[in-house]
Amino acid sequence: MNWDDESAPTDERLVAPAAADGEETAVEAALRPKDLGEFVGQERVREQLDLVLRAARARGATADHVLLSGAPGLGKTTLSMIIAAEMGAPIRITSGPAIQHAGDLAAILSSLTEGEVLFLDEIHRMSRPAEEMLYMAMEDFRVDVIVGKGPGATAIPLELPPFTLVGATTRAGLLPPPLRDRFGFTGHMEFYAPAELQRVIHRSARLLDVEIEGEGAAEIAGRSRGTPRIANRLLRRVRDYAQVKADGVVTREIAAQALNVYEVDGRGLDRLDRAVLTALLKLFGGGPVGLSTLAVAVGEERETVEEVAEPFLVREGLLARTPRGRVATPAAWAHLGMVPPQQAAGGPGQQGLFGR
Repeated sequence: MNWDDESAPTDERLVAPAAADGEETAVEAALRPKDLGEFVGQERVREQLDLVLRAARARGATADHVLLSGAPGLGKTTLSMIIAAEMGAPIRITSGPAIQHAGDLAAILSSLTEGEVLFLDEIHRMSRPAEEMLYMAMEDFRVDVIVGKGPGATAIPLELPPFTLVGATTRAGLLPPPLRDRFGFTGHMEFYAPAELQRVIHRSARLLDVEIEGEGAAEIAGRSRGTPRIANRLLRRVRDYAQVKADGVVTREIAAQALNVYEVDGRGLDRLDRAVLTALLKLFGGGPVGLSTLAVAVGEERETVEEVAEPFLVREGLLARTPRGRVATPAAWAHLGMVPPQQAAGGPGQQGLFGR
């Protein structure tokens, strides 16, 4: 992949939170912690989940169904594998979009063994008929298989062995209440603090046999958007740069130089993020401006700007969504080293919009 090619698809961005391809998935699998003791971050979720699993093992029962919510790349899949490992059970992995019919779900459920963990990623994207079948399967460990059509259709009850469903979602609000209520444990995954990401990076560096200094790990962590998957991806790119351009040791200077080559700045913004901010500041004086107009100015689709660039910019406090359109915050002007037009002319500037 050519990460610094401006014509590259959006989902191939170096700072994209989703896994990029099969090669990266394989690398992720090698870096994943195998138990809760190795898992870094998410202290509250980890502690609560540990209690749930310990209690289930003490009773000799399967663990309660688990729902994990949060942004991509924070460790939901990893935790599902850890749950299976801690319970000494096999794991079956599928996703909501892959289950389009109730029969698809019935085929998976009927082949589960006792105690098996079923990981259902993006559970909110499952079809409604399959979702309704899942209600009974989670609560009563039973499904009704419909045979035939029309008035002659017959429902055949099928008993299921006890299993643990681990659902993962990036949009918990889209889950209907009846489905959410059937999960015995719900954990929300938070973005990582820089110190936690440094621990992730040091651990991954050991597994990848990369020599890294503390300041080098801190530099990568500061540009990783609070996401372990992005931190590991940046570490691999910095490793490549250090091997080619230096002596293989990742220092702060080497990490900064490498990530500058890949156009990831000190706050984790990449080319698309900066293009949105630059257009907003230079062409529209900081806004407000409509989303469609801003997308045309950047040369991207409206959905790309709204769903790919904006969430991080809003979270970083660089952009605000208002009823009148998108508005740059004072932090955006400062980050790009620019002065708001009103301030340059001696006026009060835009700070009044944000109460500062």
